[in-house]
Amino acid sequence: MKIAISGKGGVGKTTLAALLAQAYADAGRNVLAADADPSPCLAGALGFPAELRAKLSPISEMDELIEERTGAKPGTRGGFFTINPRVDDIPDRFSVLYRGVHLLEMGSVDIGGSGCICPESAMLKTLFTHLLFRKDDVLILDMYAGVEHLGRATVDFVDAMIIVVEPTRRSLGTAAQIKELAQHIGLTRLWLVGNKVRNEDEISFLKAGTPDIPVLGFLEANLLVQEADRLGIAVYDHVPALRQSAEVMAEALDQQIAARN
Repeated sequence: MKIAISGKGGVGKTTLAALLAQAYADAGRNVLAADADPSPCLAGALGFPAELRAKLSPISEMDELIEERTGAKPGTRGGFFTINPRVDDIPDRFSVLYRGVHLLEMGSVDIGGSGCICPESAMLKTLFTHLLFRKDDVLILDMYAGVEHLGRATVDFVDAMIIVVEPTRRSLGTAAQIKELAQHIGLTRLWLVGNKVRNEDEISFLKAGTPDIPVLGFLEANLLVQEADRLGIAVYDHVPALRQSAEVMAEALDQQIAARN
């Protein structure tokens, strides 16, 4: 099962990615989580110890590896380099395992519609495609807003894109934009998750304002999320209410994906 998580900055994409990754791992599933945020923080949300976090490095910043695989130095433009470098060994070589979750930090370069042609983007594009073709039981992609990492050639391998929103009009507006971008590449398996929800009025607001995207569930606003971050422990462990919500959503997502297949 391949799950991409997107949404407006600051809505809690990484929190949801960590909760679902640990929920699936605790259920005995083989989980690979890929952190594609320009400022990776999924390791912290998962509670990875400092010694394991020290072993993580974004693939987009591995200059020697990129040059070895593409034949060109990172940062260069133009010239000749391999646009489909070998990446099949990267997930196993550079991911770090903790409590059943393999974590890979992708890093970021401009690989969207602005037309960046560089060794780094070739590396990440090829790696994303490879991840979607792998046979991991559960792949969770923690993305930034948009669908830049996905393309028409790989969209059929994405079982679900979850768009995280908070109870604001701007957040719902971003969700509508992401939906439009997703439809342009043929991705229609979309779900909405409301985060930082404080009461029934905010739940009703999100249900009424969803841009015709089915709602998978809600995560309550909880100051223990920030406390978990300060303490350096997993949100999944520190906030039982969110853990329970994530477990329900993981099971519901399994059922809904199965029903669509």
